[in-house]
Amino acid sequence: MMLTLSAALAFQLANTPAQDLDLLHNRVTPVVRVVQKAAPSVVYITTSQTRTVPGNFFQPPKEVTQGGSGSGVVVNENGYLVTNYHVIEGADEGSLRVSFDPKYDEGRIYPAEVISFFPQEDLALLKITGEEPFDKVRMGTSSDLMIGERVVAIGNPYGQTHTVSTGIISGLHRDIGVKAATGRQLLFSNLIQTDASINFGNSGGPLLNINGELIGINTVVNAQAENIGYAIPVDRVRKVLNEHLLSPALARAWFGFKLDLEDLRVVSVTSGSPAAEAGIQVGDRLSSLAGQDILGSDDYRYKRLALSPGEPSAMSFRRKGQRIDVSMVGWDRVSGLLFDRMGLTVEQIRTRVGIYRIERLRVIGTRPEGPAHSLGLQPGDLINIVTAETGDALYAQNSFDLALFIDQLKPETSLQLEIWRDDNRNGYFDRTKEISEIYNGTLKLE
Repeated sequence: MMLTLSAALAFQLANTPAQDLDLLHNRVTPVVRVVQKAAPSVVYITTSQTRTVPGNFFQPPKEVTQGGSGSGVVVNENGYLVTNYHVIEGADEGSLRVSFDPKYDEGRIYPAEVISFFPQEDLALLKITGEEPFDKVRMGTSSDLMIGERVVAIGNPYGQTHTVSTGIISGLHRDIGVKAATGRQLLFSNLIQTDASINFGNSGGPLLNINGELIGINTVVNAQAENIGYAIPVDRVRKVLNEHLLSPALARAWFGFKLDLEDLRVVSVTSGSPAAEAGIQVGDRLSSLAGQDILGSDDYRYKRLALSPGEPSAMSFRRKGQRIDVSMVGWDRVSGLLFDRMGLTVEQIRTRVGIYRIERLRVIGTRPEGPAHSLGLQPGDLINIVTAETGDALYAQNSFDLALFIDQLKPETSLQLEIWRDDNRNGYFDRTKEISEIYNGTLKLE
């Protein structure tokens, strides 16, 4: 059972002789209060990554597993936590482990799941599951930070778990570039600079003000200078959370309806989607998910992420004063994105072109009045090349890459599609002067 801050402090006071209470209170400085308030929400993250070491004339290639570590901070009592993307980048599936300071959680180790990430801002959202609610950090603001203001950093430098350092804000709006352990170049802008000791392993941990509020996520160290570290301002973290990490568009399960996040009313329903099949209409107001009431837009974002594709999800809506209960089985996010924006469903197959066997996407079906249907695509067609009006092109080898490709494009963007259609039903695609089974057309994204 997790020992809460208030219980731990009450136990300490109850077992302190009266004559020593004044001395104890003198030792409880503002920094101590910050640590007591925030430390139960700080986590230690470990990862493992397997890579292949090239061989030579004398030795064959071999696989080597390396460990990594970093920090993070709980932002929601249901076990959602924020860290740096570079902390978990390249980690083997299922290798993420999270632990708290044993003082607060009896040394438990939690498997962690990567929910979403946004490499451009070096942030990731993880999820752990426990029997009780987790302590979460209190979010502050970075809009009114002052140079010289006292700050506290908590993290796990060099594997020394749950270490505290203090200092001041020594600069604001810093722009720097560093190289991550994976070799990827990281470019940061508008960072908080602090002289609080931030070392490797602190990445992803919280930078706190003297009220114990989160004002930044520690992210990078200046290895060529002492006492210079940097943090992502919390206002930017909150923006990335709302627009990317917690975006319903990035949730694993897709149901085919969109909400106005201010009042949780349905603003659109995709025909042929699970929502359309369940009878959801524009104007319906979502009131509960999985049997839990929705208390607002932030609550919706977190509860929405917990829904899994392929599993029934109970939802309640209000329509003209009436409650409507439905159960929907969501699609996976990739299939939903392709159906929503291109109006088709696909499957990955291997096919023969001449003497070669290649992987391409075959159309399973199209949505009535959707872009693919309007273009004339038919079940059985193979999508070969997709070219955006920007000039970027993609061989349609798998649905994930195609979904990632179109997700970066704005609505109404035109795509040029090269389609293979086995008109003569001979089992492969002819590309001769006499017979050509290659078609080209323009599809406009929704």
